[in-house]
Amino acid sequence: MTAHTALQARLEQGIAALGLSLPTDAVARLLDYQALLERWNGAYNLTAVRDPVEMITRHLLDSLAILPFVQGQRLADLGTGPGLPGIPLAIAAPGREILLVDSNGKKVRFLREAIRTLKLEGVRAMQSRVEEVEGQFDCITARAFASLADMLGWGGHLLAPGGVWLAMKGKAPDDELPGVPAGFTVRGIHALAVPGLAAERSLVVLGRASS
Repeated sequence: MTAHTALQARLEQGIAALGLSLPTDAVARLLDYQALLERWNGAYNLTAVRDPVEMITRHLLDSLAILPFVQGQRLADLGTGPGLPGIPLAIAAPGREILLVDSNGKKVRFLREAIRTLKLEGVRAMQSRVEEVEGQFDCITARAFASLADMLGWGGHLLAPGGVWLAMKGKAPDDELPGVPAGFTVRGIHALAVPGLAAERSLVVLGRASS
């Protein structure tokens, strides 16, 4: 079995375990993204995960685990780093407008190259601090880049009235819940089972509090 075949098998098994049905070209495109990330990582230090198999688990499957909670037409991925979870979500469920936001210039250069190489339609990358981004989004994703209080403090203005904020965390952040700012409410906390990952993963779903 070649290395590529092994990665493909790992990814396909993970997608099946998550119960997802993806477009026919999604697996190939996800593997193209992983290969691009691996290639750029040497020079740009985009992620601490070096092992390709670990990348499948910790980056691709971890991102895809939240797909059932994603909604709406406009999505912003805040503190996206090398495009996580935004790029896997764009490949798995095309047709949305997706804005990838990161303040790190190297990471944004990689994102622009990935968007071009993978021909990701409707996806754009912006180098910016979260609090300086403008617009309204039906869905906002954020992968453990700050506490719930800070995330919403910096980026809460971006959430459309009926939108959902998907905060990806390790263990359930019970200690952070009292810090959720006024005007926002926790709609649910979901334990995520990421295939092949022993560590805890949870998703906090937030929305605007109804007045």
